[in-house]
Amino acid sequence: MELRPLRAFVEVVRQGSFSSAAAAVSSTQSTMSKAVKQLEAELGLPLLERKGARPSLTAAGEIVYRRAVAMLTEREDLLADLAELRGIRRGTFRIGLPPVGSDALFAPLFATYRSRYPGIEIQLVEHGSKRLEELVLRGELDVAASLLPVSEELEFQEVRREPIDVLLRAGDIRASASALELADLADRPFILFEAGFALNPIILESCRQAGFAPAVAARSSQIDLIIALVAAGLGIGFLPRMIADQRPHPEVRRIPVSGPEMFWQMALIWRRGAPLPHAARAWLTLAGV
Repeated sequence: MELRPLRAFVEVVRQGSFSSAAAAVSSTQSTMSKAVKQLEAELGLPLLERKGARPSLTAAGEIVYRRAVAMLTEREDLLADLAELRGIRRGTFRIGLPPVGSDALFAPLFATYRSRYPGIEIQLVEHGSKRLEELVLRGELDVAASLLPVSEELEFQEVRREPIDVLLRAGDIRASASALELADLADRPFILFEAGFALNPIILESCRQAGFAPAVAARSSQIDLIIALVAAGLGIGFLPRMIADQRPHPEVRRIPVSGPEMFWQMALIWRRGAPLPHAARAWLTLAGV
């Protein structure tokens, strides 16, 4: 069955006459009439009662009209999907990722994205979350990953929520505990990430709620170095549980923390109200959770 007669039939019903339908699609009345008659001949049933000034639907016409509208809508949706696919065959996708957790969360996604959209050039920038937020707001990145909460000027799609656990040297007297209150750690020196890492404010705010300000023994941007410093006895560290479990160390123990609990909430962010390129929307679709 061809779509052209169906389209003509639907337009006649919508417009209420052959002449109005012809004008709506820049055709002629005779062309519209022939198309509808062709459809009736193919189906073997009359679809319109042509008595009076306004044609009306027969019982068969009611069924065909309903199905024809659905078929034409499906066709438009199909063309829209294909047009969007054509739109992301080429181009650039600018994304920013923080150094903590991105390997586990996004490396598999990059492989899938590349296989589906091999013509897209991916421009990857790595910074701490706060710096990435600034770049997104300035329009220098399409999408970035950042820890929640974020600015109200940004929209976000949460990707992962993990508890933040404490790392203690295996010989620490508290390393055998099944869980610890954060206040129990007030006398321990902290090993934090460098300034600009969004994990630091989460930890420090939780300490404030627990009633103390920690002494900071060292800062680093490298997860493995923080773990090594904990193993050496310099102080205690903190990592999202997922990341800590991926980096076991024989001299380090991971202990859940409460009072208050701390959470690492990773999200993909973009400018609120800003149009997103097709390539960026495709990434968000793949990352949808």
